[in-house]
Amino acid sequence: MLDVAAQNGPLIDRLTEKAADLIRSGRYILGPEVVAFESEVANYIGAEHAVGVSSGTDALMVALMALGVGPGHEVITTPFTFFATAGCIARVGATPIFVDIRPETFNIDVEQVAAAVTNHTRAILPVHLFGQACDMEALSAVANKHGLPIIEDAAQAIGTKSPLGPVGSLGAYGCFSFFPSKNLGGFGDGGLVTTQDPALADKARVMRAHGSSPKYYHSVIGGNFRIDALQAALLRVKLPELEGWTSRRRENASRYDAAFGASGLDESLLRPPPRRFEGHIYNQYVLRTSRRDELQAHLQAEKIATAIYYPVPLHRQECFAHLGYREGSLPVSEKASREVLALPIFAGLGEARQKRVIDTVIGFLRQ
Repeated sequence: MLDVAAQNGPLIDRLTEKAADLIRSGRYILGPEVVAFESEVANYIGAEHAVGVSSGTDALMVALMALGVGPGHEVITTPFTFFATAGCIARVGATPIFVDIRPETFNIDVEQVAAAVTNHTRAILPVHLFGQACDMEALSAVANKHGLPIIEDAAQAIGTKSPLGPVGSLGAYGCFSFFPSKNLGGFGDGGLVTTQDPALADKARVMRAHGSSPKYYHSVIGGNFRIDALQAALLRVKLPELEGWTSRRRENASRYDAAFGASGLDESLLRPPPRRFEGHIYNQYVLRTSRRDELQAHLQAEKIATAIYYPVPLHRQECFAHLGYREGSLPVSEKASREVLALPIFAGLGEARQKRVIDTVIGFLRQ
């Protein structure tokens, strides 16, 4: 699915030199490398402020805590996403309110968001899934009508653009991940919180340092959510390469789209993901097929890697059973979980390997 070592290989000399410089500096917690990375990545994303944190999960925790979300509050979100999105809502004591997704984009259905707002709603937490932006214009209209902050889960969407602007710059907070499999992947866990508001940026910085400002003086309870200086230093080496890697992912996606679109297969057998906005960065390329499990088994037998994002939507996870959702509660998400299959899309895939994937997929589905 992703050859991380091959991607990092051409950068190995610069990476090792940067790591050695950091080790020699003795500045391992925050410090100048973190400050420099925050400035550079904020500029890339298009946000005024960026706060490096320990993971994409902790970015969500920082945002929720900084906005005062807690017991008795509801946060509207999607069930078709990685667990951390809803897990963090529950961890701060709030209740995740799941609404269904749009079948064509896998992103949250804004009309259902509007219908789910109650007096207990404290925030809206959409996910820019697989690298494609949500309908932020419509979501912002709902949020503004009710005076609610939006926390953008942009863990899979660094560099994604929407008609309103770059994701991570459009809500109260944007939350990013540098997990190694992301388009900008680190060498372990790492994350980022972005905002346009200097006061919210200050709150995030306080939250990532146990709620202290100045040191040893705690006005609130935060956590140890700091990004490692080593991760920040190494990500600085990779950041200038990101636009090129993203461009090649888009080229790979276009080749998939063209081949699958010309296959003549019925949409129920093979539906490529639509590119609703040109800003899609393809953290994953996720097609839909009614023969998902058979196709995945065939590809595995042919030594072609695939992945299922996500086999069980969050409203059907055992830990959320107490919320009362049942099979059929959110049918679009449930259907997607039975049909989605991600194909290799990474920048270094190459046309020859991609052609083999395409031929194998189409050949099997034509049987």
